[in-house]
Amino acid sequence: MKSVVSAKKAISMIKDGSSIMVGGFLECGAPDILIDELVKQNIKNLTMISNDTTYPHADKGRLIVNKQIKKLITSHIGTNPETGRQMHTGELDIELVPMGTLIEKIRAKGTGLGGVLTPTGVGTVLEENKDTMEIDGKKFIFEKPLGADFALIYGTKVDKFGNVAFYGTTRNLNTVMATAADTVIVQADELVDCLDPNDVVIPGLFVDYIVVKENN
Repeated sequence: MKSVVSAKKAISMIKDGSSIMVGGFLECGAPDILIDELVKQNIKNLTMISNDTTYPHADKGRLIVNKQIKKLITSHIGTNPETGRQMHTGELDIELVPMGTLIEKIRAKGTGLGGVLTPTGVGTVLEENKDTMEIDGKKFIFEKPLGADFALIYGTKVDKFGNVAFYGTTRNLNTVMATAADTVIVQADELVDCLDPNDVVIPGLFVDYIVVKENN
């Protein structure tokens, strides 16, 4: 059985300077209650790994507006003007990573690999200061694994053993992030006794704490 806690208690484990992975593709599958609590507790100097920074008013975007993020590792910032503004003024350190590469770097951490080789970015600024390798006449960039202290993820249904099921495309980056953090906190729309094994997308062994949205 996993620990079912309040959002307040779960987020209180995150300290200034921590690194966090946050699931969601824009607002789809984002752990909004957990992010709201991060904003409320005003935890600062965070390194955030996410697909995007959504919009200024929504989930991950609120962390940017509130200037809680010191470094951002992401694929897309175009929907949040404040992210771009902070990047250009030097207030926010941003590392832009192609989406597929970002996911594979996280997957490499979760599966214990030493890194991944990708042709994406060869001949561009993405190649700068990185090791490269030629295989069968084709050049690849070596990308290191990417993990975090905490993963804040979403689940449509979660059972008391921490197994997670999703509706539609809400699974997005939540699934891979669950494998690559020291502590995984899942926000559940619904807590059930036991999921049908055929519905399980994230096995409970990856999950440490459950926060039920309807109770917060």
